[in-house]
Amino acid sequence: MAAFIGIGVLRHMLYRLIFWAAILLCLSQLLITLWRSDRPMAMKSSNINTRMILQNMIDFHSARTTTPPYESLLTVEPWVDKLSVQSEQLIMDQVQKRLPNLPVSYWNQNKNKAMYYKNESCAKFPSIYELEFNNVYWQSLQTSNGSFHLYSAYYDVRKLSRIGPAVRILGMINRIEPTVKTHCQFWFDDHRQPVIVKIMEYKYIWYKKWGNYKQGIFQPYLIACQIPKSHHHAVPASVSLVENVCDKATNNLRVVYNRPAVKKGFAVCVKGLDFLYEDLSVRLVEWIELLHILGADKIFFYQLQVHPNISKVLDHYESVGRVHVTPLTLPGGQPNVPGFQHLYLTKKVNHKRQNELIPYNDCLYRNLYSYEYIALLDIDEVIMPIQTRTWKELMDTVMVKALAARNETRASYNVRNVYFLDDLIHTHGWFKTMPKYMHMLQHVYRSKNYTKPNQYVKCFHNPERALTLHNHFPLACLSQGCTSYAMDTADAHLQHYRADCVKTLKKTCTEFRQNSVIDTTIWRYKRDLISRVSNTLSSLGFFPAI
Repeated sequence: MAAFIGIGVLRHMLYRLIFWAAILLCLSQLLITLWRSDRPMAMKSSNINTRMILQNMIDFHSARTTTPPYESLLTVEPWVDKLSVQSEQLIMDQVQKRLPNLPVSYWNQNKNKAMYYKNESCAKFPSIYELEFNNVYWQSLQTSNGSFHLYSAYYDVRKLSRIGPAVRILGMINRIEPTVKTHCQFWFDDHRQPVIVKIMEYKYIWYKKWGNYKQGIFQPYLIACQIPKSHHHAVPASVSLVENVCDKATNNLRVVYNRPAVKKGFAVCVKGLDFLYEDLSVRLVEWIELLHILGADKIFFYQLQVHPNISKVLDHYESVGRVHVTPLTLPGGQPNVPGFQHLYLTKKVNHKRQNELIPYNDCLYRNLYSYEYIALLDIDEVIMPIQTRTWKELMDTVMVKALAARNETRASYNVRNVYFLDDLIHTHGWFKTMPKYMHMLQHVYRSKNYTKPNQYVKCFHNPERALTLHNHFPLACLSQGCTSYAMDTADAHLQHYRADCVKTLKKTCTEFRQNSVIDTTIWRYKRDLISRVSNTLSSLGFFPAI
């Protein structure tokens, strides 16, 4: 071994001797060439050759000196990440966080128990490893007449619900007016047998006059199952939907029941974000900060595909508890590949609108008992109070007027839509007292005319009354129907920031553009808004280093 090491040392010294000899040779060649000043072209060529020889020798020496000696390779150990190895419980916790609709904890507690209905071959409690998943977040049921893709399940004990305690399941079915009879298998804590009931209703979350009313296209539904009186005292831990009573379920959904001790004021729900190629991060910061100034307690985003800068913004606000982001996919055979999904939603507008009803209604039911009002807004829309500063002050004023008109609470309170179009700008281009990058503060020219009453409105929804929601208004309601109070435009309106009107308003859009007025209501918040937005953008690294 010692001899082997001695040979290695000698070899290393020999390489160093060769290296320095080559350098001396090159330097001598360079001096000779410089001496022959009467032959410039030859000198130039020689200089190039000399530099090449020097570089080659340096590269050779570097390669030899950076390679570990052979004997050291026999004991060296490459670095690998051994810290990521986790226990099964930690993995389960991560799965529960990623798939909040999967009853991981309940299954984990009962996986080794004999749980079934009457006998082992009837309605046996399914393992989470035997469920049929679809596009990550959906669970499936294949029936004799149609396929079901189920998204989530919710416990509904609202006082105005005539069916009493029930579980409502949100999903999509590739049938219109489905006729197949299905059953809910309820699983309760400390019960080894499921409670099985027939489904009571398939509530269609769409109007057939809007299109796509044909078999084979996945349609949005809210499925209701009543809880028997014998179990009114308990909340189901999970529910499965099956065709026959004794079927072993291919789906099992955690039953959501969020009921804090104190209700907050306002939640905002945002449909699946589809901004993979459009970087709206700066505008998004301005929008989020303005909504919080107005009184939004939390904003609930659903995310399809977004630009990395938008992800950075959402991650920041989620870390400080001001937003909640839920990843989302499209069910069935619809595309979820980035880019292709965007093209699909652009070309298949009715499919897009039907898919949007899932996050809207999921957001409603997750927050049934947590907020007084729920608003469904796009990130280019703001419900702007005119006479008051906050949404709470606005609704305090509106409720007095609404109760005076009719002594009952409404299912929703709507505001008229007015366009703040991108090209309705002032002659000098931009306001120098506001940052250029703040789109809403810069765009204060709007159409003089509002869109027609009840068209393109947005609402503060009353979760005690709403049964199913559409983008613009409730589709179905509890108790006395979907009554909606229209706020006076002197009290509030919907400021809609767009490049152009929606396609269905192309004819009247010219009129909107030709009749514009300045509306600086938003400037009431400019000092606070500029400070908040600039601080956030700075902390996230959106400004170049100064």
